[in-house]
Amino acid sequence: MTVRYDEPNGAARAVNTLFRWLAEAGVSVAGTRALQVRGRKSGKRRTVVVNVLTVDGRDYVVSPRGNTQWARNARVAGAVEVGPRWRRRERRIAEVADDAKTDLLRRYLDRWFWEVKGHVGGLTPRSGDDEIRAVAPTIPVFEMLP
Repeated sequence: MTVRYDEPNGAARAVNTLFRWLAEAGVSVAGTRALQVRGRKSGKRRTVVVNVLTVDGRDYVVSPRGNTQWARNARVAGAVEVGPRWRRRERRIAEVADDAKTDLLRRYLDRWFWEVKGHVGGLTPRSGDDEIRAVAPTIPVFEMLP
């Protein structure tokens, strides 16, 4: 995997905190959900807000900012918890291979580009397959297994 991490600024952190709080309370904004993962070093549970992409009955989470802390933690833990505080459930995860990301990233961009523009390695919904394949190694994508 190529390493890229588009670290959020203070304003983005504040907005993410608000959306995370809402997701933990069970309020989804445009498909957001709370994702909790155990820290790979501290062992503490960390919660972020993610967009869950469902394709053919399978759920995926994408880290558009690149190799973020939650993506690194999820990769090591092999499992995440998804949902509001009172109804969280554990899901095993598997990282999607780079060559299988093109369609998933295209669907993700079609649905959430308005939210993640500027943080997906220069991709847009109009990006061609070759452009997506070139950036795919910098965007972790995980399938949440049943």
